[in-house]
Amino acid sequence: MTIRTFLLATACIAVAAPALADVNIYTTRQPELIQPVMDAFTAQTGIAVNLAFVDDGLVERLKAEGARSPADLVMTVDIANLQQIVDAGVVQPVISDTLTAAIPATLRSPENLWFGLTTRARIIYASKDRVADGEVTTYEDLASEKWQGRICTRSGLHSYNLALMAAVIAHDGEDGARDWAAAVRGNLARKPEGNDRAQVKAIWAGQCDISLGNTYYMGEMLEDPEQTEWANSVRIIFPTFADGGTHVNVSGIAMTNAAPNKDQALQLMEFLVSPAAQSIYADLNYEYPVLDGAPLSDLVASWGSFIPDDVDLTDLAGHRPAALRIMEEVNFDG
Repeated sequence: MTIRTFLLATACIAVAAPALADVNIYTTRQPELIQPVMDAFTAQTGIAVNLAFVDDGLVERLKAEGARSPADLVMTVDIANLQQIVDAGVVQPVISDTLTAAIPATLRSPENLWFGLTTRARIIYASKDRVADGEVTTYEDLASEKWQGRICTRSGLHSYNLALMAAVIAHDGEDGARDWAAAVRGNLARKPEGNDRAQVKAIWAGQCDISLGNTYYMGEMLEDPEQTEWANSVRIIFPTFADGGTHVNVSGIAMTNAAPNKDQALQLMEFLVSPAAQSIYADLNYEYPVLDGAPLSDLVASWGSFIPDDVDLTDLAGHRPAALRIMEEVNFDG
């Protein structure tokens, strides 16, 4: 079995048990985004890491495999996905002084069932030419009539926007969130479509003036010669809630119930919050480390600083059903 390849025939077909020296991970993140940090772990410890990309049906696969699962760990993004694996009962608590010392309490499960590894902020991309400094400072500002016909966004039913909507509920209650969503829908320049980068392209093309997006997409656009011009047409604004900070979401890791290589898996989890690993993450994915004091990449640091919202991520996961219901009630994508 190679380090880079971990093949699974189907969700319901048993896989031969790997060598005890390996750690096997099911990941909803593209393997190339995390392979360098796994290579660093292998170089330091001699323990191989095998990544299986699971685009859909992660929980269903783990349930079907049960105690026979070869997966030691799962890695995914978005608090709702992390809470889903907890609610499904497919992961176990991990007690580690290293993890709890490195990761703020707001970025890990109270029951030690999942642990944040990096964060990303949901920010505003604003036209350098058509949006003045200070013209938008809060998420609540997006509901103002001055933005009528000037906002672009991806689907309101996408997990990134549902997480933001859950945060609006946490701050303003369901009635306030419904009013906000309806007002933002009324300010859209076009029907929600595409991904976060497509919204920046629309700003560059003059179709709208501001959009919602995750921070790391700026780095990804600047890496792509076809998208650099889009990125250079906008600047990043870190909005806050009127009574809070900037909305952040998390990528995280959890140990499966089966975990055939539990000791090695714990060793990897602890490595991932080390200064060396957190630095690799920051440079590679343009995300924010969870480890206090871990350096940002130069590019990410150039975007400026912000104060993360202090709403507990587990609470946000609890608001997700209401966020979806409200987005459907206001026909946000209609």
